[in-house]
Amino acid sequence: MTAAPPLRVAALLKRYGGVEVVRGVSFEVHAGECFGLLGPNGAGKTTTLRCCLGLTAPDAGTIELAGEPVPSRAREARARVGVVPQFDNLDPDFTVRENLRIFARYFGLPRAIVEARIPALLEDAGLTERADAAIESLSGGMKRRLTIARALVNDPSVLFLDEPTTGLDPQARHVVWERLKRLLAEGRTIVLTTHFMEEAERLCARVAIMDRGEIRALAPPRELIAREIEPTVLEVHGENVREWYEREARALAARAEPAGDTVFCYVADPAPLLASLARRPALQVLHRPANLEDVFLKLTGRDLRD
Repeated sequence: MTAAPPLRVAALLKRYGGVEVVRGVSFEVHAGECFGLLGPNGAGKTTTLRCCLGLTAPDAGTIELAGEPVPSRAREARARVGVVPQFDNLDPDFTVRENLRIFARYFGLPRAIVEARIPALLEDAGLTERADAAIESLSGGMKRRLTIARALVNDPSVLFLDEPTTGLDPQARHVVWERLKRLLAEGRTIVLTTHFMEEAERLCARVAIMDRGEIRALAPPRELIAREIEPTVLEVHGENVREWYEREARALAARAEPAGDTVFCYVADPAPLLASLARRPALQVLHRPANLEDVFLKLTGRDLRD
């Protein structure tokens, strides 16, 4: 008999004040994969996650998390789930070790089990030497690693991570990525929201791109890039770039989009555009392969969301 997926969402609907913020969303997360839920601000990601965790009651649809129906048995489901919130909410009144110990009380775990787990959690987080340090003395990267360690204190099979590397410098971000890769190698399932498309490409087996309460696309990142976007991108900027866009880029590119002082050209064959640009030395060009961010912007637009 095939085991149920760690998370199954079907026809999820949520309204606020008569406005549908989640509109018939359906997806499944496979065991042992990192599943990315991407979208601009206001797309419905946070509401979807809150419904999945039983923190917000849906208006319609069904959710099954860790084999339990949500929201009717959300408490039982959450006992087998770890959550890393967008903003660290560590208790500044307690040390690193004490934060792990106290959080474990929410799950009713025997003290002996908790004390046995804490050394390994600290080691994996690179915080063994800081076990008795105050939270305020930690760097941003250390706090993030501790928050992830705290989410593992109940040995969950499923982890929800809400923008886990926001605000971290590149070095700290890479350390968190390596930790998440190790968790996946252990067989854990991760549900990830992020605004870093590189992060999604590195970690996620599949991504769902949400906008205005709906899923616009769902597939592995490389498959989405191949399916949704031309393979080559030229980013062009410089003096009179708009004039070049009107006169040449629109005709030569499969798709050309001005954004601020830059024109993004999407093509299968860049040769005609490069020849055009060779005649315009005042223009500068970045020539690169298409990526997940290009797909994201195509499906959700370039307009700023508040």
